[in-house]
Amino acid sequence: MGERTVKVTNPDKIYFPEIGATKRELVEYYVSVGEGALRALKDRPTNIKRHPDGVQTEAIYQKRMPPKHPDWLESVTVTFPSGRTADSLRVTEVAAIAYCANLGTIDFHPWQVRAADVEHPDELRIDLDPQPGVEFDAARKAAFLTRDVLGELGMTGFVKTSGNRGVHIAVRIEPRWDFVQVRHAGIALARAVEAKDPALVTTAWWKEERGERVFIDFNQNARDRTVASAYSIRAKPHAPVSTPVTWEELADADPRDFDIRTVPARFAKLGDVHADIDERAYSIEPLLELYAGDERGDMPYPPNYPKMPGEPKRVQPSKARSDT
Repeated sequence: MGERTVKVTNPDKIYFPEIGATKRELVEYYVSVGEGALRALKDRPTNIKRHPDGVQTEAIYQKRMPPKHPDWLESVTVTFPSGRTADSLRVTEVAAIAYCANLGTIDFHPWQVRAADVEHPDELRIDLDPQPGVEFDAARKAAFLTRDVLGELGMTGFVKTSGNRGVHIAVRIEPRWDFVQVRHAGIALARAVEAKDPALVTTAWWKEERGERVFIDFNQNARDRTVASAYSIRAKPHAPVSTPVTWEELADADPRDFDIRTVPARFAKLGDVHADIDERAYSIEPLLELYAGDERGDMPYPPNYPKMPGEPKRVQPSKARSDT
C-alpha cells in the first residue's frame, strides 16, 4: 500500500462465522479491491460500521474520526442536521481503508460530498429498497425504470447491488446545489419513476403506505444520510458485497454471487466497472424544475432532523387520522 504499513492484529479472529472468514481476509479483501473502493470513498467524509468481535456482535457506528490513529490518517469537519460539527474520517488512500478494516470496520458509509466542499453534494443517490415480501427482481425492474427516467433527462447512472436485496444508483452531479436542493431533485426523480409503474415502485415515506413494493428512499440525499459504498462488505453472516455492475450485467445478476471471496477475482479480471463515474457531472436543474412544478411539494424528513421549511407534518397517516 505505497509507503504505508498497516499491522493486522489478531488476524485469525473469525469475523464471519457462517463461512469462516477471518479478520485477515477482511483486510486482504479491501486491499485487493482497493482501487475501486478508493474511487468510491476518495476525499469523502466517511462513517464506519465496526464489528471488532465479528458480525454476530453488535455494531459500533462511528461518525467521528477514531480517537487514536496514525498521523497520516486524514479528517474533514462536517456539520450534522443539529448544527453540531465533528471531525470525520476522510479517506485519501487505500491504506486508510485497510487501517479501518483492522479496527473491525465491515461497512464504509461515505457522505455524498467531498472534503473540498462539504456543503454541496457531487452525487445524487437512488436507493431502491424492496419492502418485506419483495424480492431482488423487483428492485432490478425498478432500477431499469430509473435508468429510463435518467435517460430521458440526459443523465447516466451507475448501478450496484446494495449487498442485500436492494439496488443503488449513483449519478455524479455538479457541486452547485445544497443538500436541500439535491434532496428535492431526488424526490422529483423518485416521483417520476413511481409514475411509470406505481404498482411496482413507491415514494411513500410511511411504511404503512408502502405495501409490497420497492421504496425509493429519497431521504438518502439528505445531509448526514449515507449508503454503503461501492465494494463495501455488508455485516451479514455470508459477507456479501455491495458490488458495482454494468447495466448489461444487472439483467441477470444475482446479489448472492458477490461476496468477500468472489469479488476479488471479479475485480482482478474486470477491474472497476465504475471507473468512468467521475468523467461527467450533470446539472440537476431539470429535476428541480420538475419538483417546482409538482403541487405535492416536500416530503417528510427523517425523525432525527429539525423541522424543515416547507416540510409536511411528520406524523404517520393512521395516527393523524386517529387524532382528528
